Order: sequence, then C-alpha cells, then structure tokens
Amino acid sequence: MHMLQSVEAEETAERRLWRAVIARTVDEWVNGPLRQQREAEKFLFIENEDYRTVCDSAGINPEDLRGRLEKIRSRQTAEARVNALRN
Repeated sequence: MHMLQSVEAEETAERRLWRAVIARTVDEWVNGPLRQQREAEKFLFIENEDYRTVCDSAGINPEDLRGRLEKIRSRQTAEARVNALRN
C-alpha cells in the first residue's frame, strides 16, 4: 500500500509541475515581454507535439485548453480593435 501511495504522490507532483509549466507559459503569453509573448503564443497555438506532450503530462486535454485560449485571444483582439478605434 505504501508503494502505491508513493507512486500516486509522485504522479501528482509531476502533474503539478507540468501544470505550472503551462500556467507560466500562459502568463508569459499574456503579461510577458514581447519576445516571450511571441514564443509562448507559438507554443500554445502552433506547436503540436511538445504542446500535446506537456498537456498530457499535466493531465489536461490539449484541444480543450487550446479552445479556451483561442477564446481569450479573440477577446484580446476585439478589445485591441476597440481601443484602436477610440484613439
């Protein structure tokens, strides 16, 4: 039983680590310097193999995450257009 708990704890720790990687990448995409924003956007929206591996390791559905991020990106684009029209 102890060995099973150890394996489960290790898996949970690994998932938390990969979730933190995704969270940091999303934060860099939203708040980082321009270069980091571009690199994060490429990873989140263009790359497939590494993106899928990270999502799988984090226990996150890659298509679901990308769909949610697409909604955020669409909203940001719309807000930028509105702000541009106001200026």
